[in-house]
Amino acid sequence: QVQLVESGGDLVQAGGSLRLTCAASGNIISFADMGWYRQAPGKEREMVATITYGGSTNYANSVKGRFIISRDNVQNTMSLQMDTLKPEDTAVYYCKAATTWHDYWGRGTQVTVSS
Repeated sequence: QVQLVESGGDLVQAGGSLRLTCAASGNIISFADMGWYRQAPGKEREMVATITYGGSTNYANSVKGRFIISRDNVQNTMSLQMDTLKPEDTAVYYCKAATTWHDYWGRGTQVTVSS
């Protein structure tokens, strides 16, 4: 059974940085397209950043230039470096692994940015 576990969420002041990590069971990260998504209270879940199996990345316009997604296929982890955080980045951040047969989600980690 595939499990994704996010960590690194915290309370931080605006302008600060956080690094989120998604740890996967097994070696799913080595062949899945991965991504970070977030959901703020009262809003729909939205894509933050994705990274394909081949390493191609895509970012939401709101985080371009501030966030960097990366993956380590040996350690079976994916990370999201978040810099210059803004209050509007406050949300629960979820890790997703997309395979041809199923999408897997973690339970999320809370990021709160105070102004």
